Amino acid sequence: MIKTPNEQLTRLNNEQFKQADKTPLLIILDNIRSHHNVGSVFRTADAFLVEAIYLCGYTPQPPHRDIQKTALGATDTVAWKYFATTLEAIEFAKQQGYKVAAIEQVEPKIELQNFIPYAKTAVVFGSEVGGVDEEVLKQADACIEIPQFGTKHSLNISVCAGVVLWDLFSKLNFRK
Repeated sequence: MIKTPNEQLTRLNNEQFKQADKTPLLIILDNIRSHHNVGSVFRTADAFLVEAIYLCGYTPQPPHRDIQKTALGATDTVAWKYFATTLEAIEFAKQQGYKVAAIEQVEPKIELQNFIPYAKTAVVFGSEVGGVDEEVLKQADACIEIPQFGTKHSLNISVCAGVVLWDLFSKLNFRK
């Protein structure tokens, strides 16, 4: 095997990205503390052509050097909007025709591999400590859980976002 040089990778430039058809996915970040986690989510959102990210509550916002450190410029390509509360973001998303799926360990739940994305899916990721807020869960149309089999009870939010977004992207684009 030979590594593909960067100049041979077919990647969009910033303007092409902005003009490209987006995956009908929206990310809602519910009070994320870490700038690095936010940057990582931006980078993953760019990779899968996500429509936008809604930053809520005390979630850090660009521009910030610690977000940029992990986003590697994705804050310039992925659309984002700030909301004072996650409930406001969900209300806005629903007005735009999205159904909301929270990523959380609850009952009842749908395991990720069994979840069929909505035509327009907004995915809520919760804070590093408390997860998705209880009031936010009440507004969700579904709750998705990533099955885990080891000793830990959760994944880092940036890892969780990568797993969920890849799964939903692949279901929307490759499994038709």
